[in-house]
Amino acid sequence: MAEQQNILVILGHPTAESLCAGMARAYAEGARRAGAQVRFLDVGQLAFNPLFQGYDAAQPLEPDLLAAQSDITWAHHLVWVYPIWWGAMPALLKGFIDRVLLPGYAFKYRKGSSLWDKLLAGRSAELLVTMDSPPWYFRWVTRMPGHQQMKKAILEFCGISPVQVHSFGPVRSASTERLAQWVEKARQLGQRQGARSAPGKPRPAPVTSSP
Repeated sequence: MAEQQNILVILGHPTAESLCAGMARAYAEGARRAGAQVRFLDVGQLAFNPLFQGYDAAQPLEPDLLAAQSDITWAHHLVWVYPIWWGAMPALLKGFIDRVLLPGYAFKYRKGSSLWDKLLAGRSAELLVTMDSPPWYFRWVTRMPGHQQMKKAILEFCGISPVQVHSFGPVRSASTERLAQWVEKARQLGQRQGARSAPGKPRPAPVTSSP
């Protein structure tokens, strides 16, 4: 019998009743119905300081961030749902990433080398990203700075691959029917991913308490 997939849905919108929240819940529901094990992490509800002080500062992780690391370690597939604000993710989500994906947990530089170890390898990811700009404008005019940051500079840097990106917009001019279609699309994406068997046990990553 195929092993169930562990899916972690991470809501990166600070508002609990946002379009992103509805899409994140729909994805989680679809994945559960398809047989996956699903955990849900709402960054806006976590108790932590999003202001990262740097790698040289002593900044122990709050209990919610330690739990988030444990959830990431558990997952085969990470689903990030968030809006684009000023070309990139909200500051709260960036602060969460700064605090959680630490050296020694998510990556490790090799001494005397420009290379590094990708400690979260063995996991895949999916981005569901909303925006007020048309997706074509974000792609061809602004050159997708937020997508490139999340996919290349963060997730793939830590070994998480492949990373699928789904863009939804423009939100501000979307009809009620269009918004409902996007929520349904998120549910369908969850069902599709949840129906897949686990690729194997995720590579274990250490849980840290400070940089």
